[in-house]
Amino acid sequence: MAFEISKTFGILQQSLALRQIRGDMISSNIANADTPFYKPKDIRFEEALQKETRNLYEHKNHTLKLAVTSPMDIEPKNIDDDFKPVVFFRDGHLERNDGNSVDIDVETTEMAKNTVAYQATVAAVKKEIQIFNAVLEYSKNI
Repeated sequence: MAFEISKTFGILQQSLALRQIRGDMISSNIANADTPFYKPKDIRFEEALQKETRNLYEHKNHTLKLAVTSPMDIEPKNIDDDFKPVVFFRDGHLERNDGNSVDIDVETTEMAKNTVAYQATVAAVKKEIQIFNAVLEYSKNI
């Protein structure tokens, strides 16, 4: 996108991406329910989204810029710019004799919660776009 509708729109886009990743992980957990020694994986969705929200809304004036000595100098990459969720193994479930600890009930519940949250985020994205389109429409009359 060439411009940003709002800061909230950027967070909603990141939220959709994270929800999709989480859905894929839960699907993988369900698919591996009979794989010996498989441990279910998940992401820390809320922590990743909070980090992204802080990055978007806090001022970043506290950074020291490197001196540019040549037009060929390359800007250093900020490691905080990478939006990566933390992947972890979901513990606390009983391990079967084959070492697998996937609990289908937990996985299907998590999948349902993730699907509802994904659909709510899609609805919020649609609302943001409707608001933006309304502003454009009414600004033609000014």
